[in-house]
Amino acid sequence: MIPVHELLARIRWDPAFGRGRWEIGYVDHARPDLVRVPVGEMRTEPGVTFAFDVIDEVGAAHSIPYHRVREVWQDGKHVWSRPASAVHKGH
Repeated sequence: MIPVHELLARIRWDPAFGRGRWEIGYVDHARPDLVRVPVGEMRTEPGVTFAFDVIDEVGAAHSIPYHRVREVWQDGKHVWSRPASAVHKGH
């Protein structure tokens, strides 16, 4: 399966592939469920390859490591999941 950072790069940089409404679901240790965020709301810093930033509902920025992304959806359809063997205990 394609690593999530490669999938997200393709969504961003391949206009034909990236059509539609893409969302990711990531683990936030302060919440019981995955946090879903539209890919268009993710922000990356040049040179930072291990994490992206998101702004929460109160306007606070959070840096999210790619390893905490668990699922990806396109137009509401589940298209990617982190393999169970890659999920660490407690995540």
